[in-house]
Amino acid sequence: MKQEQIIMGTPIIIEINNQEARQELFNEAFDYFKYVDSKFSTYKDTSEITAINNKIKEANLPAQAGMSEDMKKVFELSEETKKLTDGYFDIVTPDGTYDPSGLVKGWSIFNASEILKNHGVKNFTVEAGGDIQTSGKNENGDTWCIGIQNPFSKKREIIKKIYVSGEGIATSGNYVRGNHIYNPKDKNDTIEDISSITVIGPNIFEADRFATAAYAMGKQGIYFIEKLNGFEAYMIDKNGIATMTTNFNNYTKQ
Repeated sequence: MKQEQIIMGTPIIIEINNQEARQELFNEAFDYFKYVDSKFSTYKDTSEITAINNKIKEANLPAQAGMSEDMKKVFELSEETKKLTDGYFDIVTPDGTYDPSGLVKGWSIFNASEILKNHGVKNFTVEAGGDIQTSGKNENGDTWCIGIQNPFSKKREIIKKIYVSGEGIATSGNYVRGNHIYNPKDKNDTIEDISSITVIGPNIFEADRFATAAYAMGKQGIYFIEKLNGFEAYMIDKNGIATMTTNFNNYTKQ
């Protein structure tokens, strides 16, 4: 059974093997995404992150003052990711405010997946804006087949299929939302040398945060992923030429 809602400005798609599917499971997972959106959306005037940014703009107050536990956790994970990526992941925007969306999406998908697992669900996918957490098998008993989109096509053309069961898959690029990812080390770098990079990791939180950083690195991002234990990646440059990590092809066989 598959259900979809538009939350956080993007399609949220949850698919649960029919034998395990119950409506209350979908409801609880979707409600969690709505909670995350209400707290972390930089587009909502009533969100906690907007209140934090307003404090910074108006009163120059410390960001950590009065933070909720979830907000503290996201800031903590963001700082950890910044260190692990040599500064290529940074939630501080050019104007000095905070935008944690590069981490929150993968983090929220992972947490929604944990909600399903805690209810005993073993076979499912949770997707938000093309980033996916997989678990178990599909209703046919096969590993989940995930498509990598052609960044140059507006028709959602699939150029590569990968087969996963338990991994997370995240794609970073500016081809859908425009230039929303930037190089924290060079604010003038428009990252035009690559079009997208897809990362497979042990879970969607890990895959998503490192995919964002790898994209910000430009063509060097694929080499960063190559050095990470337990991760593989598929990069498409501005000319449509693909480069993949050493063991990526292990995921292209069913």
